[in-house]
Amino acid sequence: MKEIPKIMAIQDMSGVGRCSLTVILPIMSALGCQVCPLPTALLSNHSEFKEFYFFDFTDHMEEYYSYWERNNFWFDCVYSGFIGSEDQIDIILDIIDKVRHKNRQALILVDPVMGDHGFTYATYNDKMIKKMSDLVKRADIITPNLTEACILLGKKYHDEKVTIPQIKGYLKDLSDLGPKISLITGIMTPEGEHINVCYDREEDKYWLAPFDYVDKRYPGTGDLFTSLFLGYYMKGKSLPEAMEEAARFVSLSVHISNLAQVPGSEGVIFEKIMKELYNEIREYKYTSI
Repeated sequence: MKEIPKIMAIQDMSGVGRCSLTVILPIMSALGCQVCPLPTALLSNHSEFKEFYFFDFTDHMEEYYSYWERNNFWFDCVYSGFIGSEDQIDIILDIIDKVRHKNRQALILVDPVMGDHGFTYATYNDKMIKKMSDLVKRADIITPNLTEACILLGKKYHDEKVTIPQIKGYLKDLSDLGPKISLITGIMTPEGEHINVCYDREEDKYWLAPFDYVDKRYPGTGDLFTSLFLGYYMKGKSLPEAMEEAARFVSLSVHISNLAQVPGSEGVIFEKIMKELYNEIREYKYTSI
């Protein structure tokens, strides 16, 4: 691994609200990565505010990226998140081909941002879901929540609570779509334990890591988790270690934001605890399942 990995972050930019690129840039930079943004959309603030400006960057993405090609830039990782259209997925697939032509070892991480709590986001339709499946096939790592895992697998979402045998089945089925590593976030077991789970197809190993749950919703925590996970993973942490480190920081961010009575729309105040990024876990709680 290079001393300073260069990460292409294909995401939206929301000026206010602590999500997407405004989370990814500071977090991954603090973890020793160079983040190079390729916008999918520009927003004045995220869409959970009543009013917001939205500029679709689809028509500019290819030309924007072409200058990176002309300058012969080299990337160690492509990290995609929110996608606004079918056309953007085609563009990203083409970019992945070009990145891998230069660097066959480039890591591809896809966060399939499609829904939550059993509902698909209004911006998604059946064609986009199919296209997202094409993107997932090209990924090395995917990080869906339970809703997104069900969407990708064509399964009906029943409940937040999932048994370990069920979740192992989901992880295996997701890996059969193409990615080497599948990681499902925000699971609750029938016993009430909150966990993240992952599967490494090449090693045929499953891991479970518990996390402290705070019953308060903040937009952008999914972006925060995936950015943390990728940052720690690129630093050389093992798959379950990176997963547990990411969850620890997210839980702490939610906890202090809740104590400070931060409005949910503002996102978590992770700036207050950036030093915690370097207070790494001494005794991990993850287990093989």
